[in-house]
Amino acid sequence: QVQLVESGGGLVQAGGSLRLTCEASRSISSGDPMGWYRQARGKERELVATVIGGQSLYGDSAKGRFAISRNNVYNAVYLQMNNLSPDDKAMYYCNTRTGGLDYWGKGTLVTVSQ
Repeated sequence: QVQLVESGGGLVQAGGSLRLTCEASRSISSGDPMGWYRQARGKERELVATVIGGQSLYGDSAKGRFAISRNNVYNAVYLQMNNLSPDDKAMYYCNTRTGGLDYWGKGTLVTVSQ
């Protein structure tokens, strides 16, 4: 079992930045993915960014604006989000897949005002 706890969401003005943090309850192998998805109201959940085997993968919406980083010592993954727009408003979920199972956090809400 793995518990994932997100933090760092909130309200920010368009053009602003936020840094999300996800902490896992136990060690996650660097060979297992650990990253972020988001779901806006009325839309499907989509990949934002994930790190696996030392490589970072980004969804189209995140490229050039967001940066993911992972600290395996602290069992944590971070998402630095810059130049946010109202289109980025969503619940952001931390995810990992380990031991053949998917684990999700409860999410942290990001709201971007005009």
